[in-house]
Amino acid sequence: MAETVVNGVTLPFLPVGGVEGLKARGPIELPKERSFDTILEGEFNKLKFSKHAQQRLESRNIELNDADLSSLQHAVDLAEKKGAQESLVLLRDLAFIVNVSNKTVVTALDGKGTDGNVFTNIDSAVIAH
Repeated sequence: MAETVVNGVTLPFLPVGGVEGLKARGPIELPKERSFDTILEGEFNKLKFSKHAQQRLESRNIELNDADLSSLQHAVDLAEKKGAQESLVLLRDLAFIVNVSNKTVVTALDGKGTDGNVFTNIDSAVIAH
């Protein structure tokens, strides 16, 4: 059996239609919403949770649904537009401290955890709905 070499790489098989058919193909065009740049930008703009925040959510049995996450993301986007750096976001009976520039939830508290607390080192507060 003869070896097939394409661009210096030995192939164990030939594609159907041969390698000439591969050369004739043009680049694949993806719709703008599926482009690498768009997906990467979306990942950078997506809200993240620090390890500490994840532990707080678990230890306090706080569960966030898609609507909650969407509201939280919207609140962070509003804070960012106003130039906030560290923000307190209130959502129902929950409180979140968010590093706005990194789009990272730093900690989370439920209604019991917010009683009598003083929030420091924040420059803004957003009431999410």
